[in-house]
Amino acid sequence: MGVTIKDVAREAGVSTATVSRVINNDNRITPATRQRVLRVVSRLNYKVNTIARSLKSKRSLTVGMVVPEIDNVFFMRVARGVEDHLGEKGYSMIVVNARESRLREEGAVELLLEKQVDGIIVVPSERDGSHLKMIHDAQAPVVLVDRLVEGFQSDAVLVDNEEATFHAMMDLIDAGRRNFGFIGGFREIFTAEERYRGFRRAIEERNVPLNPDHVCFGDYHMESGYDLMKRLMESRVPPETLMVANYFMHIGAIRYLSFYRHRVPPSLFIATFDNMEFSSVSGVPGLSIAQPIDEIGRQAAAMLLRRIEGDSSEWPRIQRLPTNIISHDTA
Repeated sequence: MGVTIKDVAREAGVSTATVSRVINNDNRITPATRQRVLRVVSRLNYKVNTIARSLKSKRSLTVGMVVPEIDNVFFMRVARGVEDHLGEKGYSMIVVNARESRLREEGAVELLLEKQVDGIIVVPSERDGSHLKMIHDAQAPVVLVDRLVEGFQSDAVLVDNEEATFHAMMDLIDAGRRNFGFIGGFREIFTAEERYRGFRRAIEERNVPLNPDHVCFGDYHMESGYDLMKRLMESRVPPETLMVANYFMHIGAIRYLSFYRHRVPPSLFIATFDNMEFSSVSGVPGLSIAQPIDEIGRQAAAMLLRRIEGDSSEWPRIQRLPTNIISHDTA
């Protein structure tokens, strides 16, 4: 027979109600009592009976998450942060891949609602979010991550892409960098447009000359980053300071550099949004704007659970987490 809540209560010297409150993160429990109960839970390897909990609370104790690309390391790291926080609260998660399609995203939401998840976290595929209204119609809590959308109000957790890019650019301009280029994503994507606005603001505020041919847009994928880097580096006068709008386009740009280093200006400097595994391997001096990826997921999960528990204050709440600038030396 497995360990029961009564066993935990007896070992910890508290009531079963106190154990239940600790498990459900009730703020009425003192830190000392909470720690004592959690130590016993860990020592006895007590497993919460989620089926019994869900029947009692009329909840599934499951949260759905919709992502544009399931093989995108950024989104999966966000999902890991979501799962980490949910697991601490006794919830599980279902992740559905929208494959960058509004139609598939709509189908994913319908699927999750049919499965009666307690709430949904969405990384939107496109700027238009009118199809997400079905979540409100179903009276299910929802939190957007990374991107806002038009036509749909919701809580959200993201970073201030425009301000982060603007301040990074201002630092580069004030350090004497010139001859700028920009590799951006599809501008219908919220983050792509915000990052481009930050780039333009800095250029305009400092009255820095900008060759319009050095500003180009792709689709946030490696192949696009490669093709646009090729276009810029093989132009008559290549840019010497480059802002790349996301990690995967940066990896594509690095791939071009690895094949055609002889075409690269010796003074090339690359700044990029996102700092992940291969952000510093180009051998070109640069910087990365680092997002707190895991924390984005954890904060989204925490916000969603508050709504599930009935907290309706400050709706819709848009939480923007801070970024950091990380410098990369030549290797």
